[in-house]
Amino acid sequence: MMLSAVEPRGKGLVALFADGEKAADLDAETYLKSGLKPGDCLTDERLRELVGASDVRRAEQKAMNLLGYRAHSRRELARKLGRTFPREAAEKAAEKMEELGLVDDAEYARSLAAELFRGKGYAASRVRLELMRRGVDRELAEQAAAEAEPEPREAVRRIVERKYARFLGDEKGRRRTAAALQRLGYRWDDIRGALREFTVDEDE
Repeated sequence: MMLSAVEPRGKGLVALFADGEKAADLDAETYLKSGLKPGDCLTDERLRELVGASDVRRAEQKAMNLLGYRAHSRRELARKLGRTFPREAAEKAAEKMEELGLVDDAEYARSLAAELFRGKGYAASRVRLELMRRGVDRELAEQAAAEAEPEPREAVRRIVERKYARFLGDEKGRRRTAAALQRLGYRWDDIRGALREFTVDEDE
């Protein structure tokens, strides 16, 4: 088939027409590097190669934008890119970001674990689940949570003092507090022990 026309599109894209019909959208840089011009022969294989290269380039640009907002794990980044681009292009773009040092799962896991313990008050089990939900593998999630975990009972005590002390005057309030702490991932033994200590402190 013959490349019959090339027309500019928005967002840095160009549309390729072959034998008078639209064949594909490419990013402008991929098209310019191809050296193609109207009138040239364009095989199906060459067109697939160009579309694949363009998908990867566009996915890399999207990845840079996403990483400009916040850090991501490699798997999380690939998953987000896969909502817009073919899976292979998304995976290649995420791999490229990792090669460039813009994605580091170990550092991401450590930083996020510390943030979840400090800012959200999560227990280690909840932190591990959240890290894995963000694409961190289990072993790395467990390691990051273990390294950053504060002493559970003391963590519960600080949360109670900050958010729930006013609810501890009756049984209903204590149950609500215990339920809230369980949702954060704390074990019942740590909750009960910390609440008992807090109640003794209040009585004194």
